[in-house]
Amino acid sequence: MENAEQRLVELGLKLPEAPQPVANYVPYLISGDQLFISGQVAKDDSGRVLTGLLGSNVSVEDGKLAARQAALSLLAQAKAALGDLGRVVHVLRLTGFVASTPEFSEHPAVINGASDLLVAVLGDAGRHTRSAVGVASLPLGTCVEIDAILKFR
Repeated sequence: MENAEQRLVELGLKLPEAPQPVANYVPYLISGDQLFISGQVAKDDSGRVLTGLLGSNVSVEDGKLAARQAALSLLAQAKAALGDLGRVVHVLRLTGFVASTPEFSEHPAVINGASDLLVAVLGDAGRHTRSAVGVASLPLGTCVEIDAILKFR
């Protein structure tokens, strides 16, 4: 597998600093060969939380970009936990939460922003099972939050 960090460079992307928890939880937990990563909210490159509701004041395209940013934070947490993204064997599970109006139904298209990034960076190791769930609100008013379970060596 090509180096995941090299892929980030080729894609013109940079991992943010691994975000610190904003409440009483840990950012990740290791159990055996699995890494459980807590929910990562969508932030722009300056660290500003991307807020709003899909189906109201956030477009599907902007939601996909927000999911992509949340996935970068997820990879930053994986690197903080493992020291090297090359240790990731497989993304087993991705759960995506989309703050949306009751009528909005394109949650999978929004979370594709995260899924597409994970595959672009990790190759086949980034292919995963997934849920995309609509919710009334998310922490800090963010429009997207994701969490994941990864297998590592």
